[in-house]
Amino acid sequence: MNNFLKASQPASADEARHQAVRETVTDVIADVRERGDAAVREYSEKFDGWSPDSFLLGAEEIEKIVASVPQQAIEDIKAVQARVRRFAQHQRDSLTDFEVETEPGVLLGQRNIPVAAAGAYVPGGRYPLVASAHMTVVTAKVAGVDRVTSCTPPIRGKIPAATVAALHLAGADEIYLLGGTQAVAAMAIGTESIGKVDLIAGPGNAYVAEAKRQLFGEVGIDLFAGPTETLIVADEHADPFVVAVDLLSQAEHGPDSPAVLITTSEALARRVMDLVDEIVVDMPTADYALPAWRDHGEVVVVPDLESAYALADAYASEHVQILTEHPREALERMRNYGAMFLGEGTCVSYGDKVIGTNHTLPTRGAANYTGGLWVGKYLKTVTYQEVTDRTASARLGELCGRAARVELFEGHARSGDVRAHKYANAPLTWAPVSL
Repeated sequence: MNNFLKASQPASADEARHQAVRETVTDVIADVRERGDAAVREYSEKFDGWSPDSFLLGAEEIEKIVASVPQQAIEDIKAVQARVRRFAQHQRDSLTDFEVETEPGVLLGQRNIPVAAAGAYVPGGRYPLVASAHMTVVTAKVAGVDRVTSCTPPIRGKIPAATVAALHLAGADEIYLLGGTQAVAAMAIGTESIGKVDLIAGPGNAYVAEAKRQLFGEVGIDLFAGPTETLIVADEHADPFVVAVDLLSQAEHGPDSPAVLITTSEALARRVMDLVDEIVVDMPTADYALPAWRDHGEVVVVPDLESAYALADAYASEHVQILTEHPREALERMRNYGAMFLGEGTCVSYGDKVIGTNHTLPTRGAANYTGGLWVGKYLKTVTYQEVTDRTASARLGELCGRAARVELFEGHARSGDVRAHKYANAPLTWAPVSL
């Protein structure tokens, strides 16, 4: 039986706040659709206090901004992007175009075609998420996207230089200092100055997430994003200090970020809880990490690792960290997670910032049915067909006629009949007299 030493608080039904977000986003999208650039400028000034002559950064301006970033930061950005690019290239190379002759004269093929234009949203706010530039832009470029339009908001009226540098070095074709719903709407709909894209990727606040939700279908999106989630599976061999630090490293994302520990050791569980309480008070981000742990943290003691893996699968967490004696066992035992981090030497923060896998991952149970952002998200897997042998086409025509009439699709059937008649002299009982 599972023993919850710490359970999360019941979610407050703040429907009024969610409804206000939905209504605001609906109004902004409608206004951008109607008034284009004028609406975008109005909302940027209203929400961000930002209304420059042009939201688009020119080449000279980008060069000056990049030059203002410390050289060590530039070198670090390049190093991380090289890792992201290398892993994304491995993903791209694994996606094979092929053509196969399934029967004589019948050729079937598959191609992976990149979308023509993608939008990369990199949030600002409290945290300038520089790493999101790597994850969205580098991956899109490796996929072969011709035009990557990026948007990132000013931070308290200032240009986020490191983010701009990261977008530029990643290969963004256009960089706009523009944030929020107005940025997402502009990219999805297109305005006089901002070209419409085919797909939008990247995290954001509740307004950005709602804008992506409302515009999905008109434009593709990567994921419906929610608060960052982390879950640790640990046995008695785990270091409780490492466990505590790693739980808090993700709790600092926001006050609604769940952090869960599932362990086979009650002694470890209780020590972790004590350490979290000690560590969190001195964290500079305690105003986020403390309520996240208080309201959304959970600690569960389970009888064995089989139970731990089963319970972890039920959570379908964004991040799953395995701190056990034999961590690779989890690869065979679990199926529902956004990304898995195996062993003490591998922390979730590596995935967030530096290791090279993509950090844009499914939340709120979406790991039950999808993975995260990857190079394939920017590709359309399409098929093509060619029948070069008349005998083969006649056989398919006869089969098509029978199969379509079972479904009462007479027009479909006649397309098959025509080929059976033309290539094998099959009778056309429905043909016009003029034939």
